[in-house]
Amino acid sequence: MTVPEYFASKVFDDRVMKARLPANVYHSLKQTIENGTELDLSVANAVASAMCTWAVENGATHFTHWFQPLTGTTAEKHDGFISPAPDGGIIMEFSGKELIKGEPDASSFPSGGLRATFEARGYTAWDPTSYAFIKDKTLCIPTAFCSYGGEALDKKTPLLRSMEALNKQALRILKVFGGPDVKRVTSSVGPEQEYFLIDRDLWKKRRDLVYTGRTLFGAAPPKGQELEDHYFGVIKPRVQAYMNDLNEELWKLGILAKTEHNEVAPAQHELAPIYSTTNVATDHNQLTMEIMKKVAAKHGLVCLLHEKPFAGVNGSGKHNNWSISTDTGVNLLSPGETPYENAQFLLFLVAVVQAVDEYQDLLRLSVATAGNDHRLGANEAPPAVISIFLGDELTAVLDAIETDSPYNGTEKMKLKLGVDVLPRFTRDTTDRNRTSPFAFTGNKFEFRMVGSGDSIACANIMLNSSVAEILRRMADILENADNFDETLHNLIKNTISAHKRVIFNGNGYDDAWIVEAVERRGLMNLRTTPEALSRLLDKKNMDMLISHGVFTEAELRSRYEIQLENYCKSVRIEALTMIDIARKEIIPAVENYISSLASGIAAKKAAAPELACNYEIRRVRKLSSLTDIMDDGAEDLSSAAAHLDTIQDITEQGGEIINGILPKMARLRAACDEAETLTPVDFWPFPTYGDLLFSV
Repeated sequence: MTVPEYFASKVFDDRVMKARLPANVYHSLKQTIENGTELDLSVANAVASAMCTWAVENGATHFTHWFQPLTGTTAEKHDGFISPAPDGGIIMEFSGKELIKGEPDASSFPSGGLRATFEARGYTAWDPTSYAFIKDKTLCIPTAFCSYGGEALDKKTPLLRSMEALNKQALRILKVFGGPDVKRVTSSVGPEQEYFLIDRDLWKKRRDLVYTGRTLFGAAPPKGQELEDHYFGVIKPRVQAYMNDLNEELWKLGILAKTEHNEVAPAQHELAPIYSTTNVATDHNQLTMEIMKKVAAKHGLVCLLHEKPFAGVNGSGKHNNWSISTDTGVNLLSPGETPYENAQFLLFLVAVVQAVDEYQDLLRLSVATAGNDHRLGANEAPPAVISIFLGDELTAVLDAIETDSPYNGTEKMKLKLGVDVLPRFTRDTTDRNRTSPFAFTGNKFEFRMVGSGDSIACANIMLNSSVAEILRRMADILENADNFDETLHNLIKNTISAHKRVIFNGNGYDDAWIVEAVERRGLMNLRTTPEALSRLLDKKNMDMLISHGVFTEAELRSRYEIQLENYCKSVRIEALTMIDIARKEIIPAVENYISSLASGIAAKKAAAPELACNYEIRRVRKLSSLTDIMDDGAEDLSSAAAHLDTIQDITEQGGEIINGILPKMARLRAACDEAETLTPVDFWPFPTYGDLLFSV
């Protein structure tokens, strides 16, 4: 079969619905999907019946409400389509009630205090805007997940709320411009997914990779990424075979996997899809990560999605390409060709600038994880300081507006919005800035801080919500303007003046920029997850998110607890794994080598007493000293981990990890990595960085 023949063959998409549903049912369902109208139970029954028939024809035996709890992964409970028949056989059936609502046991999912452990009831509710699909003989129905009391226990519900908040406020802006009739504004995302592929047999021998997803020990190999020969290089046959199978599985599920290539680090690669609506893109990215791992296993590989699996080489991100468009096909972040379009574009542009400046802490905390703390600020990732890259030309346009001066670009003119024409410029008038956390790339913004293994939901919730808030304030001003053109011009001008501090087109890796950003511009530098997460409970952030109905106060407080607890548990697991490996593998291996050296010295002395054995003696002394340091380091870290367990307050735990656990982990690793450089490979207990990075 060709790709067009099997693409989306496992998806109950619009084509299938149109072919299998009665016209009135199909029309009613489309109204629900496009306009959010309530779905009648009779319609749900008809949809469920058609969905069941289609799924069974395609080999499905079960159905599940597929949801995204606050674990960061997906969850599913399978139920069979079978029902008993009077003659002793079975029939395959599925009701509208089962389609619309499920009731999984919610007792073991994170709730952050929203519910007691003994309160097990939770509900899943069908999201008809995201198509159902078949995975492993199971019909998966994308759903939201909430508690018995109605609190959101998932990432999808707040994401849908944030999309609705953005839609509501953007429509107000478009209305004051008096443009074409627009019924809906939607955010769209294209998440570029980076990942590592390593040999599965080697992975099994690295307990740090098995338990934590990253290497906790490892000396740098003689060759890393210095030659830059892997980036966009010829794809190795074993990797290409993996990519071919991955593409096929993704395409069957209607996931628009488009681009594949080698990334900068050895064994690192990237997959990029075509844009789709934000909640659908989020669902698809969760599926993509799951399928990446499954397909890798079939090829004797392991797909690593940790943000920094190897020290000293590139980590993996997930560049979140975000834009907003109307149901009439207009990208609101694309420069137009008329005064009306120019002014509208500039208003939305500066609204994003203001949102990123005012809510830089929300954007930073939306990507805060234990893994991403190791990546942000490294050579392949933006720093923890949030800034916006606009490029020279667009920055010059904004400067001209701010100062009411002529724009000396492609056309020399004085800009007065709504009267004069903005100079026409193409989408790619400037180079890309890969060091910027938030870069304008022609008709979208690329938020580069999202970690490889993270859900994109959190980043887009905060992005949608913060932009919605700024658009709300702007709409309040413009709707009450006596002189619209003058008010609009002043609004854009004043916004630029007040928030230009967040615009930076230079090198984000330069240490001087961090000093300038923090000391001169007053931008935030939230370097660790505990620092960043604490800002979620700031009054300005809570007020904004609550006012738009994206979260309740209880939901916000629960997410602070859940995310910080996840951070603390992740680091604790890493610390205990380090202790275990150091004591049971590394130190015994080094001791074995020391014993071998000592035996060699004794043998040489017995054969020729005059031999000095300087090499062996120096090596024994050095490794013996390192062994003592490693043992002391493991003991020190063990005591710190035991002390961590006595701390009840989760905020205090986060502080103890930053100030106590992480420095001790770094010291233990340094000693172990130095010992690796002095120990022959025959004695070293597990595969090295060279083995892992260059074996595929």
